[in-house]
Amino acid sequence: MKNTNVLAWGILAILALIWGSSFILIKRGLEVFGPGEVGAVRILAACLFLVPVSIPRLRKLSPRHIKLLFLIGLVGTFFPAFLFAIGQTRLDSGITGVLNGLTPIFTLIIGGLFFQQKFTKHNYIGLILAFVGTVVLLTAGSGGDISEFNYYAFFIVLATLCYGTNLNVIKRYLADLNPVVITSVSILLVGPFAGIYLLTATDFETKLATAEGAWRALGYVSLLGVMGTALALILFNKLVQITTPIFSSTVTYLIPIVALTWGILDGETLILGQMIGIASILVGVFITNRKKKMEAKTNSPQNSQA
Repeated sequence: MKNTNVLAWGILAILALIWGSSFILIKRGLEVFGPGEVGAVRILAACLFLVPVSIPRLRKLSPRHIKLLFLIGLVGTFFPAFLFAIGQTRLDSGITGVLNGLTPIFTLIIGGLFFQQKFTKHNYIGLILAFVGTVVLLTAGSGGDISEFNYYAFFIVLATLCYGTNLNVIKRYLADLNPVVITSVSILLVGPFAGIYLLTATDFETKLATAEGAWRALGYVSLLGVMGTALALILFNKLVQITTPIFSSTVTYLIPIVALTWGILDGETLILGQMIGIASILVGVFITNRKKKMEAKTNSPQNSQA
């Protein structure tokens, strides 16, 4: 059990560093490419990187597993990649990283609505605080005018809803599969759709040939795909299997710290309304998970087996 806990916390720290840096990489990609192109390149890069391990494993899977992995690919990778890129066209990278912290909240909500997970008083308090924080960030916007809603934040909120759904599905239905299989095959199944979109519905090739800094931007987004999507998802799915969905989703406690640090280093600023919203979301997520994490130490199957 001790070795498992050390491994879990180590993976958590690595994931926070990788995913906390994702938002600045998206920002760099958006300097040249559109959000659709950034999302598609991210998925395609991850897909190509994982081809050597995904194709051999695909042949060994049952039709049931393939259907579930296609769902995981859509909900956990495909849709969020585009949603984050669209949202970040009008949101600072640091703020996007904070909104990503809503993932544990939606993990809890989806678990309660569809997977028989029980709500406690702590959960309700945390949900309310996180909701208030999100509204504050929506009204604060990216330019500091708190009188206007920044509707682009809804794209990030929807992406975190996808992540929360994805976590529960993996834990409930795919616990028997290796994390490498879950990640590589799910991305393989949706990768061709990203490639088709990139080559037929965008002017990606023209930008790559003519736009200044296009290859550098491509490098940033490709790095995002390989590290932030492929390798990180393998680590994350491993974390889900050795702990609980709630513990796994708490990587979002650390992601905002990394994301905000990168944003500040890149010249982004925070106004009072944004800082209040950030604080409310993080406190809400902490309270929501506090009791659940204590229960997980005694009730999780992994610890029981140990």
